[in-house]
Amino acid sequence: MAEARFAGRTVAAVLFDMDGLLFDTERLFFRAMEAAGKERGLRVTRDFYVRLLGNPRETNWQLIRDEFGSAVDPEAFHDRCHVHMDGLVETGLRLKAGATELLDSAARLGLACGLVTSSAHRCVERNLAAFGLAGRFAAVVAHGDTASGKPHPAPYLEAAARLGAQPQQCLALEDSHNGVRSAAAAGAVTVMVPDLLEPAADIRALCTLIAPDLHAVAAQLRPAQS
Repeated sequence: MAEARFAGRTVAAVLFDMDGLLFDTERLFFRAMEAAGKERGLRVTRDFYVRLLGNPRETNWQLIRDEFGSAVDPEAFHDRCHVHMDGLVETGLRLKAGATELLDSAARLGLACGLVTSSAHRCVERNLAAFGLAGRFAAVVAHGDTASGKPHPAPYLEAAARLGAQPQQCLALEDSHNGVRSAAAAGAVTVMVPDLLEPAADIRALCTLIAPDLHAVAAQLRPAQS
């Protein structure tokens, strides 16, 4: 397995989160949730939406009940959000800055790439297909693939195993606090690229690097012999 250097560490694989890290989807999904809320006479605030980021679905179901009351079925509400999201994605889906550069850098260095997300496989396939990226990821770990989701380390451990890499030699890229917790608990070289959430002090302590964008991540990835 090929190796490279990143911020003084040896890495053999790059593991990407999807929403808010690889794709600029979090702002789109907020708009989708706003629209689904209006259908039900509910006001979805940005502060509430940010609290949902990076959580297991079961956690978010409870947060939705707490916010809007037991009369709201979280799964049905979530389904309506995705109906609106599908429409927004058709014209508004964008890659995050530096995503293509980083994927190309990893490929040149011979590093395997994986995708680790709390989203459903259907959403992964839709987003990757929109940019012809399906072939760029040798492993995809999505919702339902592990018994526990982020912030548990299981998703990152599973992705590393599928790639045949040691977790400690995986560069994990995240934008959410629970994503960072998951990657760090797995032992990965963890980098946060903030999107809607800024890193709190405890999150900074788990990260090798806080990067402004994926261009900055790519700039740190170098051949092993350099």
